[in-house]
Amino acid sequence: MCTEITDLAQDHFTSGLTKLNTPINAYYNHYINLSLPNDKVFATYVWIDGSGINLRSKDRILEGAPCDLAMVPKWSFDGSSTGQAETSDSDTLLIPCAIYRDPFRKSPHVIILCETFHGDGSPTATNHRANCANVINKIADQDPWFGIEQEYTMFDTDMWPLGWPKCRGFPVTESKFSYCGNGEHVAGREIVECHARACIYSGMDYEGSNAEVMKGSWEYQVGTTLGIKAADDLWVGRYILNRIAEHFSTIISYHPKPMGKDQPGIGCHHNFSVKKMRAEGGIMEIERVSKTLCDLHLKHMKSYGLGDGDENRKRLTGKFETASFDTCKWAVADRGASVRIQRGVKLKGRGFLEDRRPAGDCDPYRVCALLAETCLN
Repeated sequence: MCTEITDLAQDHFTSGLTKLNTPINAYYNHYINLSLPNDKVFATYVWIDGSGINLRSKDRILEGAPCDLAMVPKWSFDGSSTGQAETSDSDTLLIPCAIYRDPFRKSPHVIILCETFHGDGSPTATNHRANCANVINKIADQDPWFGIEQEYTMFDTDMWPLGWPKCRGFPVTESKFSYCGNGEHVAGREIVECHARACIYSGMDYEGSNAEVMKGSWEYQVGTTLGIKAADDLWVGRYILNRIAEHFSTIISYHPKPMGKDQPGIGCHHNFSVKKMRAEGGIMEIERVSKTLCDLHLKHMKSYGLGDGDENRKRLTGKFETASFDTCKWAVADRGASVRIQRGVKLKGRGFLEDRRPAGDCDPYRVCALLAETCLN
């Protein structure tokens, strides 16, 4: 007999979508394949809501496929229904900031990533892109590059990880077999395959994926990309992943420690460099920035996860290839370091650094801004 367990270490479960109860059938396929006039293009406006992790979207019909942002109208939404405004002043602005091909409806239809602003022109509390763009612009002459690795966990609709035994059972094999694994050691590969192709089709700088240490968890990578695009791509990748999960009646979680202290966590590592790091002798600048990141550790940890980042404390325990939440160290080839320099980078004397502290539910705009600030003169 199965006993229901309520303590799943998911008291702040950060993402999930309603199960698609109706199968996609012949009637749906009939309508979805109807030919549309050339002057009718679906534009799906996507934005981050007041939770700081969930994404909202709504559609607008444009008269043609937009070639640049100037062709995309600004729009608005009810911010009181998304946790971003008061009912008495609920009109919240959507300002387009990036265009992607729509992998669901296919070209010429588009996805429009947007920033959110209050009526007075000030950014909403979860619009961290505005500040990130400002900081990155200040070091634009240094050609900042970012590459981001997004880990996540797939859950069935019973809120138990995909591929785990039902009745709240745990995998019978050690978790180390799931990392880059195959066969019985992984679950959800079909979703990963769909996601990879959809991301590349959209125009993201999608670079790859792999199964992660905990069964049912995976990772996708974006970049290395100049400027803010890696963070934009990561958010659009999250949106596309959630949309694909709808078709598979699966829930995506970015929570940093969804299954408790005895299971691996979920991170979002950020790789960063500027011209000086990539040039001959750049290792000196890499080491300087690594030291600066550790000097600012306590400040940064408040921005390295959802909200004030405190849930990340459950993940950064010094176990499962993590450093401690309360301390910071940088090192070469040490996956237990807070900031890691790859051995190949050290040998070449130039390259990039990897900040391993951000949680899976972090906002990449916040992290990229803090990394960029270390290079301000």
